[in-house]
Amino acid sequence: MPDPVPALRDHTTLRLGGPAARWVEATTDEELVDAVTAADDRGEPLLVLGGGSNLVVADAGFPGTVVHVATRGIVADVDDSGDPSCSGATVTVAAGESWDVLVAHAVERGWSGIEALSGIPGSVGATPIQNVGAYGQEVSQTIARVRVWDRVLRGVRTFAASECRFGYRSSRFKADPGRHVVLDVTFQFRMGSLAAPVQYAELARTLGVEEGQRAPLADVREAVLGLRGGKGMVLDADDHDTWSAGSFFTNPFLSPEQAAALPADAPRWEQPDGTVKSSAAWLIERAGFGKGYTSPAAGERVRLSTKHTLALTNRGGASTAELLALAREVRDGVRERFGVTLVNEPVTVGCSL
Repeated sequence: MPDPVPALRDHTTLRLGGPAARWVEATTDEELVDAVTAADDRGEPLLVLGGGSNLVVADAGFPGTVVHVATRGIVADVDDSGDPSCSGATVTVAAGESWDVLVAHAVERGWSGIEALSGIPGSVGATPIQNVGAYGQEVSQTIARVRVWDRVLRGVRTFAASECRFGYRSSRFKADPGRHVVLDVTFQFRMGSLAAPVQYAELARTLGVEEGQRAPLADVREAVLGLRGGKGMVLDADDHDTWSAGSFFTNPFLSPEQAAALPADAPRWEQPDGTVKSSAAWLIERAGFGKGYTSPAAGERVRLSTKHTLALTNRGGASTAELLALAREVRDGVRERFGVTLVNEPVTVGCSL
């Protein structure tokens, strides 16, 4: 029997979204696969929901089955022989585990490689889809394999990291949306008390080290939580700046000609493929949308975070329609000012930008 149907606003970090037609809580892989298969057999729309941190759900809700992934489990195979050439931890984590619980667990046990991803909301199963990254780390750097239920082939498949087609906020799973339901993710961590070399200038400054140097794992986690908290990027029910989906727009990758057309002080990072990455936050602010910006067209109940221009926030009682109106205004304003069209990072369900 399906579970009682809650409003999706109660299961997303934006606190937006209407009800589903059907709700199923899956606490085991078998329950997860059975629920997905049953929906597919009925020809019913399906939404697989983890932590709800990267979703914008329509006010009308979802006209199908929502399967909430509530699987748990962290299983580690650890070689702590002390030989740095071979010591490490191979850790398989259920898709429904909290991502930040895993990061804290790793830091406590001396597993290095995800400490700079502290404080990111959501579930472990969502991280390979988006190739979650922050402060110089991406999950693709430590993922060994991803085990999924393939809804097309109707079977379990395991993809090695090299088969996942990881890129900037992308993967084969994101490129083929809805096909693969993540069951668990296996990570390969180095062992030790020190974090991976710090690759992000702001984090290096906070830690008092040079880029490329290492710092204690616990120090890196504490520094990242502090930086994210200062930007409203650590969930806090009492802080409306955290009622968001995190960064709403991805940093754009531009042609050399597009990059050259930007103002001289615009951030530019040349990429190996010849493109140039710029900063979405910089473009948004210079297009006239500062921290705390709100719009008469969108309404007072949504605004840019007062701490971070990349986050669109629900100030309480907002609607998805209001949030999308603000997002369109920001996107269109940046395009008009700089000729760059920003792309939303969160997944839209039953609505579009």
